[in-house]
Amino acid sequence: MDRPTHYLIRVKGHLDESWADWFEGLSISNLEGGEAVIAGSLPDQAALHGVLNQISNLGVELLSVEAIPEKG
Repeated sequence: MDRPTHYLIRVKGHLDESWADWFEGLSISNLEGGEAVIAGSLPDQAALHGVLNQISNLGVELLSVEAIPEKG
């Protein structure tokens, strides 16, 4: 059974906050150095794959994915 997991997904380039809806409502933070972090909780692996597919469809370079299991 999947549990919600908090993810930090780093991509190359800056993204406008308006893309948050496209990324299942995850937050977007632009960092110095031309990277962005897409962060938030996803209910399962299928949702994570959906977000990663969206990143791929945008043609944005994926730098890293960090999973932080939620307690509960």
